[in-house]
Order: sequence, then C-alpha cells, then structure tokens
Amino acid sequence: MRELRGRNALVTGGSGGIGAYIARALARAGVNVVVSGRREDALALVVAELRQKGVAAEAVPGDLHEPAQVDTLIERSEAALGPLDVLVNNAGIEQAAAFTRYTRDELTSMVDLNLTVPLLLTHSVLAGMLERGRGHVAFIASVAGKLGPAYTGPYAATKAGLIAVTQSLSAQEAEAPVGFSVICPGFVAGEGMYQRMVEQGLSSNRLMGSTTIDKVADKVLDAIRHDRPEVIENGTPVRPLLALGQLSPRLAEGIARRIGVTELFRRLAASRDRAA
Repeated sequence: MRELRGRNALVTGGSGGIGAYIARALARAGVNVVVSGRREDALALVVAELRQKGVAAEAVPGDLHEPAQVDTLIERSEAALGPLDVLVNNAGIEQAAAFTRYTRDELTSMVDLNLTVPLLLTHSVLAGMLERGRGHVAFIASVAGKLGPAYTGPYAATKAGLIAVTQSLSAQEAEAPVGFSVICPGFVAGEGMYQRMVEQGLSSNRLMGSTTIDKVADKVLDAIRHDRPEVIENGTPVRPLLALGQLSPRLAEGIARRIGVTELFRRLAASRDRAA
C-alpha cells in the first residue's frame, strides 16, 4: 500500500509505548488513526498529538481481555473514523518466568491477548478490506517468536503464532490487494520488557544487540508501505542465528547460552520471584 495519505488505521495498544510511536509514524505519513487501549487519559493525549500533525484521530477505549469489547472493536473504530485500510495488531503482554511458575491465568491471558485477539480482529476486518480492494494487516511479534529464549515459553509461543498466521494469510491472499506483515523486534530500549530489564540493571550486550522504539515504528510503516512479509529489527545482525536455529536447533541453543541470552532471562525470571 504505497499511498498511505488519507487512509484509515487502527493501532491496538496505542495509549503508550510502541503503539503510540507507531500511531505517530502513521500520522506523519498522512494516515488517519484510531488508537485503542484501556487508559482513556493516555489515549486522549495521543489523539491530541496526532491531530496536531494534520490528520483525523480518534480514541476507542477497550479492554481486550473482555471478549465483548474485542468483538465490537472494529465496528466501533470504523464508526469513529470510517472503513479501515490498516490494522496494526500491537497490544500484548510480556512476562518471563520458569515455566512451572506461571499461573493458569497468566498462561491463558497471554495467549488470549497476544494471539487470539489479533486473530479475531483480523477476522473482523479482513472481509471489508477484500471487498474494498485495499488493506494491510501488521502483526507486532518478536525475535522471540523465531528462536524462543529460555524463561519466555508462553510469550515466545504467541509470537511464533503471529509469524505463522502472517505466512498463512500471505499465501492465501497472494492474489488479493491486501497485504500482511509481521514485525519482529529484538530488545527494544525505551518501553516494554527490555526497558524493565534495563531498569533492574539487566541489559543486552553487543552480541545480543538492541534497537529503539523509533526504529521499530519506522519499520512498521515501511512494512505496510512496501508490503514486506517479515521484518526483523534487532540493531545487530541476528538472521544467521535464526537461520541456524532452523538447521541445527541444539547448536543455536548453545550459542544463545554462550552469548548470554539464557542467563539474562534467568536473572529476569529470578527478579520476578523475588518481587512476588
């Protein structure tokens, strides 16, 4: 979808963090934006900022843990702004723990929000996009979905699911004027799990790499504009390790341990146990 000016987009998890940055990047490109999230006060601030960029912007509050609000989000967003041309499935939660330490609610809520909700929203919006002959759906996944780090099993599983559904939809609709992209950031400084790690004195090294929220937002915009099926943004080259993970999982696992990935997440999981 090379021409974005005047199009309409919905960004979930848009009240702050990466979602707000993605919304700003879209607005700079001339896209009208609906931002959704639970914090109405934060959404109002984002909307005010987007409108200053000369685009239409609306807030559609919603708790995506509530099925009824998920079921009506696309309808409410289109009522606020008009038919949607772009959906950015950004909302999600991150947790690190030894697998046996997760509660049942933590496991199911992570799967629901990170994977089931994007599937349901995409299901709701896709028919209209196909009928209008234009559209793009972007899924915000993670490098963890390509090579699951220790202590992040449920999170990595949901992000791997987003990668798989993007591949499936891209193959299914290859002849349609609707595109699908999955964006896989590595450690993102400024927000989310990695920022919490930094605040606890846990940070990646040069071999693991890191990136910034601005770079991730720019990659999302580029993926939508150029219909890129998969984008990895990590700051340092990680594709060789990901490729090795397909060819020799045991060797890739060993490398991840040696460069410090496993220890980093072990320490993060341990910090959660101490805080509990």
